[in-house]
Amino acid sequence: MRSVMAMLSYVDPEKSQGRLSRGYAALANTRFGRFLSFHLVWRVDPWLMRVSGGRLGMGLVLPTALLETRGARSGALRRNAVIYFHDGERATIVASKLGLPSNPAWFHNLVADPRVTLGGVSMLATVVKDEAERQRLWALADRVFPPYADYRREAARANRTIPIVQLTERGHGETDRLRGGGSAISW
Repeated sequence: MRSVMAMLSYVDPEKSQGRLSRGYAALANTRFGRFLSFHLVWRVDPWLMRVSGGRLGMGLVLPTALLETRGARSGALRRNAVIYFHDGERATIVASKLGLPSNPAWFHNLVADPRVTLGGVSMLATVVKDEAERQRLWALADRVFPPYADYRREAARANRTIPIVQLTERGHGETDRLRGGGSAISW
């Protein structure tokens, strides 16, 4: 089995973030940054990451990767850029959607079909339900992207709990439905 680190850069949430990364995260959390994210970045980023082989995205200094799911109803391939970090061998993503009242569409897709691809690696998604584990992961997530704390507060005001998802690499024997095999339903 190939290692997740072979295709997906390892993001250590315990590693101190540099000034540039912290500054970019702060800018992304401004009214203007959120406006850009909501109206532009989520549309451009998947295309930019796909054509650049994941080397270029609007997240710039943030650890982002292309998440591929299948539409829950349509079965169509869906691509979204997401911030991620590692927790041991698992990659972790947060379905924050800027703290808005609803979950992102990609989250609904991976719940319907947990077989996804992140950064070119076939993975299986698991929604973290245990509250103690969620708290531990939030502490790590906040180190990677500090605006998550604000997003949690805003989502709570809308009576939404932001989901945390952990991804584990799938074995070579499994059919990779995102590359053409199987009848996947997700998104």
